Amino acid sequence: MAKFDLLKFTENKVVNTIVVYAFLPICILVIGYLLVDSVLQPVRFNKEKEARELVGIERLQDIRVLQDAYKSVNGKYVSDIDSLVDFYKNGDIVVRMQIGSKDDSLAMAHTKAIKQARYWLRGANLNRYLYQLYQDGDKNLVFSIDNKIPVKDTLFHNRVGFEIDSLKTIPFSGGQKVEMESIVKKVSGVNVPLFEARMPYKKLLYGMDNQLRINLDADRRNGNKYEGLQVGSISAPNNNAGNWE
Repeated sequence: MAKFDLLKFTENKVVNTIVVYAFLPICILVIGYLLVDSVLQPVRFNKEKEARELVGIERLQDIRVLQDAYKSVNGKYVSDIDSLVDFYKNGDIVVRMQIGSKDDSLAMAHTKAIKQARYWLRGANLNRYLYQLYQDGDKNLVFSIDNKIPVKDTLFHNRVGFEIDSLKTIPFSGGQKVEMESIVKKVSGVNVPLFEARMPYKKLLYGMDNQLRINLDADRRNGNKYEGLQVGSISAPNNNAGNWE
């Protein structure tokens, strides 16, 4: 029968005890880090979400401005984001220019005399004639005239770093397009043009913690809210409000 080696047993026990005590602080630190990280993860998620939303909201606000401009020219909204961008690049918008003031009695009398002298001119033709007189130096006139101005010279032209093509895509999504629809809906017997543009969280928050994003979508659905950012509505008129407003 093998003899029990008390010395060796004691040495092994001491060694094991030293190993345990040596690694115990490391284990505590690791567990502590994991606990803190699990608490901070939703905080970091919400912080990044809010930062991405700010970029998305600005883009949807720009789309709303462009849609309103498109409707002012065409009487309806556009469904295709590429067509909206093309409108910015190549379209014109009508801007009404007011010349003179109706409170200026002398200018009003002078303008009236010219109109009577050119009684055969009406509407746009009359205004074009008055505008020509104005350009030739007659500043004592009162009238208004509609001018066509390129959209790109009217909207966002003072925005530093503005890139119209960026409006096509959902930021942080890897290049996925903004979802957009437009319809003409009869409301109280009247045809009302409507549009909506959307950025679902699944695309806007691409690359972030997927489970937290799924939880966010579920919370939004449970609250009867869209799972993302949206401006306008094709369900009912809402003055083209954004769901963040």
